[in-house]
Amino acid sequence: MRDFNYSAIKNNKWDSDILGLIAAIYKEAGKQELYLKQQPEALEKLVEIAKVQSTEASNAIEGIVTTSTRIKQLVADKTTPRNRDEQEIAGYRDALNIIHESFDAIPITRNYILQLHKIMYSHMNNPLAGQTKNVQNYISATYPNGHTEILFTPLAPYETPEALDKICEEYNRVIGNYDIEPLIAIPVFIHDFLCIHPFNDGNGRMSRLLTTLLLYRSGFYVGKYISLEAKIAKNKDLYYDTLGLSQNGWHDGTEDAVPFIKYILGTILAAYKDFEDRFSIVEEKLPAIEMVRKATFLKIGRFTKQDIRELCPSLSISSIEGSLRQMVAGGEIKREGSGKSTFYFRIK
Repeated sequence: MRDFNYSAIKNNKWDSDILGLIAAIYKEAGKQELYLKQQPEALEKLVEIAKVQSTEASNAIEGIVTTSTRIKQLVADKTTPRNRDEQEIAGYRDALNIIHESFDAIPITRNYILQLHKIMYSHMNNPLAGQTKNVQNYISATYPNGHTEILFTPLAPYETPEALDKICEEYNRVIGNYDIEPLIAIPVFIHDFLCIHPFNDGNGRMSRLLTTLLLYRSGFYVGKYISLEAKIAKNKDLYYDTLGLSQNGWHDGTEDAVPFIKYILGTILAAYKDFEDRFSIVEEKLPAIEMVRKATFLKIGRFTKQDIRELCPSLSISSIEGSLRQMVAGGEIKREGSGKSTFYFRIK
């Protein structure tokens, strides 16, 4: 089995892109802290929206879906799951809620990771919930002509428990000793986790839950207000491409994790920037029409009612719809399409 000693990472000379991303994230995290002190109540709606988006997006990446209405009901715990997909969605919701509420009481150990996995499958009968894999798994791609190619072979089942122990121990050591910048150690841990691929099922979703947990434990709370999972889902191909690039040579410790590190850091920074945009709207006590108008100026090209809803979480849907109608009537924006295919764009 490969060595999981992070000492080599400590001595790495990181390029200016990575150092720039880290500096920018710390700057945005400092600003967020000030915002939270100023307007804590106004941001509670952002938490609700982020939970819905995170649960929906992380499951959708794996092809686990239901309707938008059902997602909202499931996340709010106002309904019971109707099928297998909804059972998996409800389990993800439970695991995410525990991380939101108790991240500081969840140590990074194999047993806690297994417990989170068990919670993720708590609404269905999965005999392997909370247990490491019992068969060899593969990361593969299926092409349009039907040809399937194995892209990466994770660790064998017998190697997996020890490997999970080792990445947890090494992560805790370097974080506890302040040996490695957390914003470097976190993506490296997640990358190792995905290369181990410890479970028969649920590895991708577990990696995203663990990303949120590790960030919270290091003082980066952006995922509470802006969904990191939704950001990853929007750039799913880039996510898989950078992961694939970084997996080459992993088994013998010669991999280059930089592409994956840059991707994760870029996603975190983009989330902080989104948070700043949304806060700039909720911080002022504006009439609904002015709030919606301000939100439209943050959008380039086509946008939907839901895009505005995310930027104006304190407004009801009817207030947003009324404001958009007024702006269409006033010639500020144009509406096209109908029903779920309705979108708007600015003409002034």
